[in-house]
Formats: sequence, C-alpha cells, structure tokens
Amino acid sequence: MIDRRAVIGGAMLLPAGAALAKAPADPVATTRHGRVRGVNEQGVLVFRGVRYGADTRTRRFRRALPPQPWRGIADATRHGRAAPQTRVDEPAGEDCLFLNIWTPALDAGKRPVMVYLHGGAHAHGSGSDPLYDGSRLVRRGDVVVVTLNHRLAALGYAYLAQLGGPAESGNVGNLDIVLALRWVRDNIAGFGGDPSRVTIFGQSGGGAKVVTLMAMPEARPLFHRAATMSGQHVTAAGPMHATARARAWMARAGAADVAALDALPVERLVEAMGMTDPLEGKGEISFVSTLDHGALPRHPFVPDAPREAAHIPLIVGNTHDETGFWIGDILKRGDTTWDNLAGRIAAQVTKDVAPDWVVKRYREIYPERTPGQILLAASTAGRSWPGHLIQAEERARIGAPTWMYQLDFPAPEAGGILGAFHTLDIPLVFDNTGAQGARTGDGPEARRLAGRMADAFIAFARTGDPNCASVPAWPRFDLDRRATMLFDTDTRVVADPRREERLLWSVAPYIKPGG
Repeated sequence: MIDRRAVIGGAMLLPAGAALAKAPADPVATTRHGRVRGVNEQGVLVFRGVRYGADTRTRRFRRALPPQPWRGIADATRHGRAAPQTRVDEPAGEDCLFLNIWTPALDAGKRPVMVYLHGGAHAHGSGSDPLYDGSRLVRRGDVVVVTLNHRLAALGYAYLAQLGGPAESGNVGNLDIVLALRWVRDNIAGFGGDPSRVTIFGQSGGGAKVVTLMAMPEARPLFHRAATMSGQHVTAAGPMHATARARAWMARAGAADVAALDALPVERLVEAMGMTDPLEGKGEISFVSTLDHGALPRHPFVPDAPREAAHIPLIVGNTHDETGFWIGDILKRGDTTWDNLAGRIAAQVTKDVAPDWVVKRYREIYPERTPGQILLAASTAGRSWPGHLIQAEERARIGAPTWMYQLDFPAPEAGGILGAFHTLDIPLVFDNTGAQGARTGDGPEARRLAGRMADAFIAFARTGDPNCASVPAWPRFDLDRRATMLFDTDTRVVADPRREERLLWSVAPYIKPGG
C-alpha cells in the first residue's frame, strides 16, 4: 500500500496549545528540527515515527536531505511509513525516513544507544516489527534503543551511475542510515542517550548493512561498536552486475532513461521490482549495496577487513541451522532421501563442490544423521556460514576486537526439525520471546536464553565488550582457538565448533550470489 500524503515531522502536527489536552505523563522531547510528543508505556518513553529526513520523492535516487524545522509539537505516537516495497503489509511511501526511540528518561543520563537495522535482504521490512520493540532492553539495561526506516530495493540501491544517473544511487539506502546516525549524534542526548556510545546492530540484510557501514568513510565516525547477526556479506554488488540489474529493471518499468525513471509513479517502480533477478534467474531482482568507488570505495571484507574500522569492536553472529528458514517446507515434508539429497544440496549451496562428494563426507562425519538432517547441515555450512567465518577471520588477521557467537537453540515448531534457523536470534537479543512473530517459544528456557543474549548485547553497547555476569567468559575470536559462544540451554564457549564441516567446505572459495 503506497501512501503519498506528505506529513511533516511524523504522523501529524499538533498546535502548540494541544499539550493541554494530553496526559501529563506523555513525554515531549526537543530535537534540532522541532519538538515531538511520544507516549509513556509502563515507564518506558516511546517516540514513534520521528522524522530524520525529508520526503525522498523529490530526491529519488539521490542523497536525502535533513527535514525542515517545524513549529508546534509533532505527534510521535505512531510508526512512520515503510519504504516502498513488494509484499508490504503496512503503510508505505517515498516519504519514509522515520525512526523510533525507546528510552527510560529524557534526562542527561548518557545511556548507551543501540541502533538496530532491520533485515529483509535490502528489499523488505521496516523498523516497526513487534520483534524490534525496545522496551524490554530499556528496562533490562538502562539503554536507549532506536530503529529506523530507510529506502530499500531499487529506490535505495539501484546503481544508475553508469546509465546517466546520480553517482550515489547504488547506496542511497545506506546514506539514509548515515543521515539517521547523524540525527542520533545531534539529538539523542535529548532522549537520555550518549552520542559517544552508539552501537549499530542488525540481522540478515541489516547485519550486511552494519558491516558495509564499517567500510564507508562517512559512516564510521558515527558509531562506536557494531554487531552483525547472520549478515554474511563479504562483498557488495560489483558495479557491472549492479548496472545490468538496473538496466533490466528500467526496461521492465518502461523507462528509456533515468529521467523517465525518475518521473514514473512509484507504483510502477515497485511492480517492476517484482521481476525475476536477471543474473540469478530466481527470486525478485536483487539490489544491494554497490561498490561505487565513492560512498562505498571498497568491499566490506575483500581483500581484507578495513583497517580504518579495526578500532570498532564487532560481534559476528550466526545460527546453527540458518537454512531451516528457507527449506522448512522440505524438512517438514520429510521426503529427502539418499537418492535426492545431492541434488537438493546443490540447489542450496554457494560453494562449487561436487554434491555427491559432500554427501559422502557428511555421512562419514555424521553417520547417525538422516538425509534431511544432512541437508540442513550441508546447506547451512555451504551457503550461510562461510561469510560469517570470513568476517571473523579477516578481523582476527588485523588484530581487531571481535567476538563470535552461534545460536544452537532450536525452534520448537515441527518437533525441532528446523533447528536454530535464520532470524531466530532476533527475539532473543531483544528479550522479546513473547512478542508477535517470535518463533522461539516463550517457555522458561527461551526466556532464560533471551536474558543471556540481551545482557551480552547490552554489556557490549555499554563497554565495547560482551562479557557480563550472565554468560561464561567470552574470549575474543582468534585464528588459533576460534573461540565461539554457543547460545543454547547450556550456553558455553567452544573452540572451533563444527571444525570438520569447516574444513570440508574450505576446499572451495565463497562466492556471494549475484555479487
């Protein structure tokens, strides 16, 4: 649903005298652009839909501008619009640069600030998902939590520079995040936060944006710790591949040139974004951060980890069974056999190795496992895990402070056969196992584990080190021991977990799909 209505400062503006009609407990904060009114939700002050950037319709494919100042008090009790995208189930539109804030108080508390970047493969989602509600982190750790919306898919990442478009077009979604981080720097003290202790963390596409921002010169000064959760990006999109995608998308939208593209209704652009990816031949067309030699001058982890970001502490996290998220229907059917296993593995992995050899080796490593269990293990280790390992390894090579975790706690659905799949760590880190959409279950074990993960992330935001009383001693990752925190009912540190699988897949290089 695309909503073109222009809104200033949030959902609406209230006249200055309207404060008399509101409950005294409703908080009013002052930003550099104007005042905003939030709500008090059981002692947590919440501001939703706070504008950090101007309407992007007039800046399509270009760097966004800060908002114009407003008079009166802007209502900040409802989420702002999500970015235009396919399969959206909330109000969306090009006027989408809004953020949400949870804080204990508006005093000068100088609390750690935790800025979350949502997932969705650079194409879907927003900062308003109930799983990202920051209330429990605020109560648990006396921190300030921020989530945000920014431009996605082609509107955020279509690289048009080689086609006559703006030089920054392949990264304007990331530049929106930079604008939001500047807003945090300039305004978060008025919400009880410390602008000198900003942590960015994100899952999947959000985690990929985290590590990409570490490679962006104008982003690096705006945050001080970082955590990527299943954000396995090692490279951005190359400019030639990104140009090929942009050209195909323009053709599908019916635009002869960038000027025509800029003039098209946003509905036409979104419809064209649903086309099959021209390089991968499957899925929707894929737009991600682009190596544009300007805003993003290098890949996040090729040829190495950026030394300019070596001072920024980093958590690298993954789940034990990432691909259970994508192949859940196959696993639930239970029809994987020794005869079709090799073909099913080949359809999932990104490493170019002989699938029959993979099956042979996995049967030697795990002789007790069923074909379905080997499919889950091999597809995860040959698709998602390698990127996480490269991130941690390259950071270790330059001596940068890095901690690695693996979520082993399985989702309870379908008798646990999906394992600890992609996205399962989100409600645990936010301590939101009882929230809508959480698939962890909300039993005692899930709540206990959520407390441990949340406490570690809070400690990291506060000090730059995730060690705290809730978890065992968590060493930094190095190439000798490869210490990894396994979050499970029995949370513990293990040296080089799944070593045999790591060595099995190490015979072939990791290639990010479609890059």
